[in-house]
Amino acid sequence: MVQVITQNERRTSVDEIFEELHEQIVTLQLKPGDRISEAEIATRFSVSRQPVRDAFSRLVNLDLLLIRPQRATEVKRFSMRQIEKSRFIRSAIETEVLRRAAVLCNPDGEAQLKEALDEQSAAGSMKDADRFGQLDYQFHEILCGIAKVEYAFEIILAEKAKVDRLCMLGFEKEQRLPELIDDHKKIADAVIAHDEDSAIAAGLKHLARLDSTIERITATNANYFENTSS
Repeated sequence: MVQVITQNERRTSVDEIFEELHEQIVTLQLKPGDRISEAEIATRFSVSRQPVRDAFSRLVNLDLLLIRPQRATEVKRFSMRQIEKSRFIRSAIETEVLRRAAVLCNPDGEAQLKEALDEQSAAGSMKDADRFGQLDYQFHEILCGIAKVEYAFEIILAEKAKVDRLCMLGFEKEQRLPELIDDHKKIADAVIAHDEDSAIAAGLKHLARLDSTIERITATNANYFENTSS
C-alpha cells in the first residue's frame, strides 16, 4: 500500500511539473534558448530531481526542451527544417481532409462549423489569443470528423504543436486574429458549399500565414532559431 501511494504521488508531481513548464514554454513565458535548472525546478516544487527529470523527458519528446550532457538544459530553439517538415506533412494531410470534408459535409457538419465560427468570433472580439488557440484545434478536429478521418487529427495535432510557439508570437505582435478567423470562415463556407477546390485553396492560404511571422521573427529575434551554420 505504501508503494502504491508513493508511485501515485510521484506521478502527480511529474504531471504537475510537466504541465506548468509546458504552459510556460508554449506561451513564451520561457523563450527559445532560455536555460532552466533541474535543481531550481526541484526546489520550486519541493520534490527530488527524479520527477523533474521525468517531466523534462516528456518535454524533450515534444521537441520543446534540449538536454545536452555537461551543458545547461534549455528551451528548444525553433528549427527551420522541423518547421518545413511540419508544414509539408500538414499541407498533404489537410488537403485530403478538406477534399473529403467538402464532399461529405451534411447539415450536422454545417451546424458544427457555424457554431465553431461563432465561438471564434467571440474570442476574436475579446482579443483572447489563448481561447482562439483552443478553438483553432477544435476547428481542425471538426473538419476531420466531417471528413470521417478522425485519426488524421492526431497527426495534425502533433505537427501543429511544433509551431504553436511561432503562432503565439504572431498573435501577440501582429494582432492577426481577425485575419485567421476570416480564413476559417472561408474554409467553412467552401466545405459547406461542397466546393473542394476552394476549400483546399483557403486551407493552404491559411497555412501560409505563418510565412510572414517567420520572416519577421528571424529578422528581429534570430537567436530564437537554431544556428544551422554550426
